[in-house]
Amino acid sequence: MKLVVGLGNPGVEYAWTRHNLGYQVVAALAELWKIPLKRKTLDNCWGQGRFAEETVILAQPTTFMNLSGRAVSCLMAYMTLSPNDLVIIHDDLDIPFGSLKIVERGGAGGHRGVLSIIETLGTQEFLRVKMGIGRPPPHISPEDYVLTHFPFKEAETIVEFVVRAAQAVETLLESGLAAAQHRFHGPPL
Repeated sequence: MKLVVGLGNPGVEYAWTRHNLGYQVVAALAELWKIPLKRKTLDNCWGQGRFAEETVILAQPTTFMNLSGRAVSCLMAYMTLSPNDLVIIHDDLDIPFGSLKIVERGGAGGHRGVLSIIETLGTQEFLRVKMGIGRPPPHISPEDYVLTHFPFKEAETIVEFVVRAAQAVETLLESGLAAAQHRFHGPPL
């Protein structure tokens, strides 16, 4: 069983922000895999189904970003999962906009949601699909930048980015880390 969690903040005011790319990918996977996110328990909006002959749980934490660890650990405890069963999808300021990076361990890199998960689980060893949002302009703080909305003119680009990240998650689950890294690391071709 795999737990695939897209990080974000709850509420419509955050829906189209850089910080909610993980939410968007999980929503895309839920539609693609026909796994409705109907359950609203354990600090998550989640659903369970199958992909690549494996049981998967798709989840969007209903806590705010800095409490993501609580939401992730609730589902992991309920399903008796280990960090080896976990895939986290999140935005990353240190990766150029539109690029993906898939890793199996590492620090939080300043991401408060990832930091919360690391602190709660007591380990940095879990799979991550990092979605590059790039650095903010000099006059905007990183905290404000991640909560800004994408411009409407970038809608098509963002949709393509979310689809590509969803494909990376599929490859990760079907073919493993090396295959996903080989195919999806870096900017789109």
